[in-house]
Order: sequence, then structure tokens, then C-alpha cells
Amino acid sequence: MLTPAELERYARHIVMQEIGGPGQQKLKAARVLVIGAGGLGAPLLQYLAAAGVGTIGIIDDDCVDLSNLQRQVIHDTGQLGEPKVASAAEAIARLNPNVKVNLYPTRIGGHNAMQLISNYDLVADGSDNFATRYLVSDACFFAQRPLITAAVGQFDGSITTLRPFERDSEGNPHPTYRCLFPDRPRDGLLPTCTEAGVLGALTGIIGSMQAMEVIKEITGAGEGLVGRLMMFDARAFRMETIRYKRSRKNPLHGDTPKTWANMLEEA
Repeated sequence: MLTPAELERYARHIVMQEIGGPGQQKLKAARVLVIGAGGLGAPLLQYLAAAGVGTIGIIDDDCVDLSNLQRQVIHDTGQLGEPKVASAAEAIARLNPNVKVNLYPTRIGGHNAMQLISNYDLVADGSDNFATRYLVSDACFFAQRPLITAAVGQFDGSITTLRPFERDSEGNPHPTYRCLFPDRPRDGLLPTCTEAGVLGALTGIIGSMQAMEVIKEITGAGEGLVGRLMMFDARAFRMETIRYKRSRKNPLHGDTPKTWANMLEEA
């Protein structure tokens, strides 16, 4: 049940037909794991907390650096050197003390991904490298957890929602991350954020979109980005969406589907 203070705090949600009291209670009951408390994770965490998501897990093994503050707006100058998970938790407590925050000051990997992800209802990945994105997407597939994954470049960003453990209205399995990106780029092929830079406000736009998709997934409002990749070009301020389908070449969907142990061995 929502307390009188929560009814007032979330009043602008509650008057919305597609959210209402039932949707707000779903948000309060939800458990969301956020991978990364950086550029994407910062606005994502802020809006999830403001929306009243009841339990938020944050996993990040980094500390706040001065060069982060151009885009990672959940942290501030007074928190330099502090673990990002702790800094983010402090900001969330100031914003909405009703939210329970679980901190994981570590890197997600094959040794802990399934255990972490299985403890949550939904995962939002704001990591900055392909190795983590593939690992998280595979783990969500095996744990049967929805995943909202996003990425940014210098002036461009993308986001999609993955529910490959379910089927569409025609009985076809939804696609996985590996259906969209069959081959992981080799290390060093694409420049990192440190090497190429990134527009700070862009991470705010894409991270906020992630929060929107998480809220929609929890409440059932609107249409999610399952089977659709939204791409945003900040230079032209243009968005376009492409559709993608399940691929039979995907090792998770083939005639002899891989197991979680197989995926770890081949990673």
C-alpha cells in the first residue's frame, strides 16, 4: 500500500490513466538492477528513484573521478574518490528516502552475473563495453529477466528492450542481443569514451530513455522496444527505429542451444 506521503509524492503518476495507483504500487514492489553508475546510469538511477522503484541494485567497481562530472550528474565534486555505488546511493537517499538501495562495489562477471541478476525483476545495462553487454544479455536470457540495454558514442546513442524468453503474438520467440549483434567487436576496434569523448548531455537523453523503458516494463504502460532498436543522432537531433528478429544463427536459439556454462567457456 502507498502511504499518504507517497500518494502526494507520486500524485502526477497516479492521475495518469496508464499508471494510476496500481502502476505506482507495481513500481514500489519492483526490484531493478542497474549495471553501471556512470553516464547512462546516473540519469537512469535518478529517474527510477524519483519514480518510486522500491528496490534498486547498483553494480559498479569504479570511484568518482573529476573527468566523470561532465556527464555523470548523480555524483558531485564533494564525492571525488568515493566509490560510485556509495555516491549514487547518497544522491538517491536525498532524492527519495523510500527507495531501498543495494550496493555491489564490484565488476559483474561470469562468477556473479547469474546470482545478481536472478535476485531482481528487471535489469538495465548502462555499461561501456561490449564484453559486459554480451555477458549481461546472456545472463538475462538464462535467468529469464527482461533487459533494457543502451549504449552511447560521441554524438549517437541506441536503446532496445530484450525479452527473448517470451514469444510474440504469433508464437515466435523474441530476439536476443546476439540476434541484433551476432559478432562481438574485437578489442580495440572501437574507441572508448576515454579515447573518443562523449557529449555529456547525450548520456542524459539516452539514460532517461532507459528509465522510461524500465517504468513502462514494470507498469505495462505503452509499447516497449522489444524487437526494435531506437537510434538517436544528436548532431541532427534525429531518431529512427529499426526492427530486428530472432536469428537461427544465434547460439542461444540454434538446433543445439548453448548453456550458460557453454557461453562462459567461449567468452
